Amino acid sequence: MIPTSRTFGGHPETDTGSDHSAGADGELRARAVALRRAGFSRREIRDRLGVPGNSTLTALLAGEPPPVGSRRPNAKDELRARARGLRAQGRTYDEITAALGVSKSSVSLWVRDLPKPPTPPERLRRMSEARWGPHRAERARERERVRVESAAEVGLLSDRELFLVGVGLYWAEGAKSKPHRPSERVRFVNSDPGMIALFLRWLDLLGVERERLTFRLMIHERADVAAAERYWAEEVGVAVSRLAPTTLKRHNPKTGRGNTGENYRGCFVVTVLKSADLYRRIEGWWCGIVGAANSGSS
Repeated sequence: MIPTSRTFGGHPETDTGSDHSAGADGELRARAVALRRAGFSRREIRDRLGVPGNSTLTALLAGEPPPVGSRRPNAKDELRARARGLRAQGRTYDEITAALGVSKSSVSLWVRDLPKPPTPPERLRRMSEARWGPHRAERARERERVRVESAAEVGLLSDRELFLVGVGLYWAEGAKSKPHRPSERVRFVNSDPGMIALFLRWLDLLGVERERLTFRLMIHERADVAAAERYWAEEVGVAVSRLAPTTLKRHNPKTGRGNTGENYRGCFVVTVLKSADLYRRIEGWWCGIVGAANSGSS
């Protein structure tokens, strides 16, 4: 209520009845607020103070938030808590939205105060695969197309062509005599079964009997040695018992190995016994190829 004043003899006089009413309202609000902060419900406050209706009580409690314990359970409170937990685990907004069935805007409202979590390595891998996977697949298809077309261009090899290819193959991949380590033994080491097959076919062309050949596997000790021995024995067409004892490479924890997995089968060694003369001939053939190539270019 607004106090009014009247003038008697030139002196204003305040309406003390209005002041009393305003004071009573303030005291009633203070009592209502105190009860609210003590955890009383609106109904309990209304009954204790004799407040006639909800509108009056609302006016008395204006600006005073309800105590935590008096709030009704809200389903969104649980969703918010779950959303924050998922965000703390590193989930994205889209993943949280899908997991909880809520809108992305709600997720943003609930968790935007949390720090952005680092992207997990597995998710980085999936993102990379989603971006580059189609390109890699297309590149693989193109590579296979070119490989098939190029293989068809070779056709059949004559004996002379196979002879020249074999000389180049051995001089690139075979064991060679060194000034610091003289050796005249034909030995070929490779992990590619195609290279081994071509080398054996070349030896057949040269008339080298299979009885003069020894076979040996070199492989890391942590690999499946028995499976690799069976694989190579089948590739060259001999029994596993025909192989010389396998050479195992000791494990070095400081070395990061890339040759792992089921397709790792080590290196296969083919040695020709009593091969000093053959080695000298290979050396001469290679010199002849180089000389012929240089003469042709001039």
